[in-house]
Amino acid sequence: MKKILALPGDGIGAEVMESALEILDYLMTRDNLDLQVNHKSVGGTSYEEHGLPITDEALSLAKDSDAILFGAVGAPKWDSLEWDKRPEQALLTLRKELDLFANLRPAFLFNELADASSLKKGVIENLDILIVRELTGGLYFGEPRGIDKSVTPAFGFNTMRYDADEINRIAKIAFEASQKRKNKVCSVDKANVLEVSRFWRETVTDLHNKNFSSQELSHMLADNAAMQLVIDPNQFDVILASNLFGDILSDIAATLTGSIGMLPSASLNEKNVGMYEPCHGSAPDIAGKDLANPLAMILSLSMAFRYSLNLDSLADELDKAVRCLISNGARTKDIANESTFLKTSEVAKELIEILK
Repeated sequence: MKKILALPGDGIGAEVMESALEILDYLMTRDNLDLQVNHKSVGGTSYEEHGLPITDEALSLAKDSDAILFGAVGAPKWDSLEWDKRPEQALLTLRKELDLFANLRPAFLFNELADASSLKKGVIENLDILIVRELTGGLYFGEPRGIDKSVTPAFGFNTMRYDADEINRIAKIAFEASQKRKNKVCSVDKANVLEVSRFWRETVTDLHNKNFSSQELSHMLADNAAMQLVIDPNQFDVILASNLFGDILSDIAATLTGSIGMLPSASLNEKNVGMYEPCHGSAPDIAGKDLANPLAMILSLSMAFRYSLNLDSLADELDKAVRCLISNGARTKDIANESTFLKTSEVAKELIEILK
């Protein structure tokens, strides 16, 4: 039996999670799937209930799960909390404790929604990029780090560090992903100014030459990559990046599609245990108004089927159902050009009708 842990979180996280679980429940009944689904609070909701952004019980359940569905966390009312109590710490804790080192962020365009993009239709049409971001190393986790006010002037400092094993395992994910796509990997760095980036480039090149020489590998400086994503995004297939650069580039790529409410993501460890979440945040301004777009969460469920639950055919079916929904003209408020749109609570029901 495969185990799923649902962590709705804060804001619209609970609403989009409800939509995804409605579809999951339907598919479990329809196909008699041998899945166990558990539920726990996380983020600010968990803090209000337990005084912690994630409890030991929730973390233990996560470690015992094959797939974690994660909604969204955070809201301004918790911004003043101590760092270790803030909702976002739940996300960082899960990534670190489960060693979720590989973040897969697809950025794709439904051509019917090309007008929602800030780029010209001819530039953005048929967009399909996968960003593979290293998630547990680099500048965000490097030691030493801190703020020193004992001297004048005071200063803050962080450490950007990668060893060969960390680089090789994330590069391997990128090369393997590209084998199912267009066999093109663009590795992003700042090798012109950073020693750690020069080592990154050397290590990726060595792995390519040794194990993946049949694939096309290119290197691009991070600032140029950001510019090229806007000028000519279709030149890219798989983008490989460190934690910092991947964080920046994946958000740029997400905005190209017209709505971040459409984009899923997966964070995986070496055992293919994964955490699956929408790229959008908790959007407290629309929480509880039945306006959120749940498609990113639903497509995150599809990624869970594909990468952690060995249910590729269901992933294909759910992806196709979402495309059918869009092709039929159904829109949520964030992507609607007209005054009529589907409410959050209506999307799952429409998809279930397609899946029947």
